[in-house]
Amino acid sequence: ARVYVLKSLDEEALMALLERAISEDRILSQQPVVIADREKQALVTAADGDARRLLNLLELAVDLAPETGGKKTIDESVLKEVLSQSFRRFDKGGEQFYDQISALHKSIRGSDPDASLYWFCRMLDGGCDPLYIARRLVRTASEDIGNADPRALGIAMNAWDVQERLGSPEGELALAQCVVYLAVAAKSNAVYKAYNRMNALIRDTGTLDVPLHIRNAPTRLMKELDYGHDYRYAHDEPEGFAAGEVYLPESLAGTVVYEPVDRGLEQKIADKLDYLRQLNRQSPRQRYKPD
Repeated sequence: ARVYVLKSLDEEALMALLERAISEDRILSQQPVVIADREKQALVTAADGDARRLLNLLELAVDLAPETGGKKTIDESVLKEVLSQSFRRFDKGGEQFYDQISALHKSIRGSDPDASLYWFCRMLDGGCDPLYIARRLVRTASEDIGNADPRALGIAMNAWDVQERLGSPEGELALAQCVVYLAVAAKSNAVYKAYNRMNALIRDTGTLDVPLHIRNAPTRLMKELDYGHDYRYAHDEPEGFAAGEVYLPESLAGTVVYEPVDRGLEQKIADKLDYLRQLNRQSPRQRYKPD
């Protein structure tokens, strides 16, 4: 019988593997990944000679990275979250931590409470810090559920608080309750997408001036310069809405980045926004007339 000795890869080999995975992997290559050399080196160093660990880290980083302009950007903040957990291997099967946190996240996103609870319990059984799981559940509540069910974020924060205050076993039970709730909640990534779109828009448009009518005017000089002039106090307007008013810089008037989905509470949010935008279009007091 042949015996194969597996040796650690050097950093040069790991870097080549990383570059190839980013450019050639069937899934990763579908969406361009932006990662600077410093962040690449951090991943290679954290892999500690283990190719599988490197690929797991990369997959998790791409999963957490914000999307801007159709690209996934892995920056220092993303890596800080990815590398915040120890790299010990989990359970008898030798599966790695990052496989399981990915499975938990995707099971919740896929609305499967049984699979979600399975991976949650597997991670606890493998020795994962429950507080790390709590942090990830908070992110999932915002990224994958959002305003389709705003209660999800509060439930995630409450579960985290119980874990910190009471520890085991009460804390883990609260986290389990949260896991099941997140899995069955209505899903929306509309806020997550809007956040990334707005950040990209700000990078593209630079530092635009605050419109005069919504500037603060604490001094006489500012008032003489028309700061705050003709500002309409929404509470004094019909239905508490100043139809035709604009709060974005003039060059961005009419820009929409938040597009609610037709699930959960966001259905009602979408209806409300459609109604308000109709009032804007019909208002004789439009601040910036459309071309």
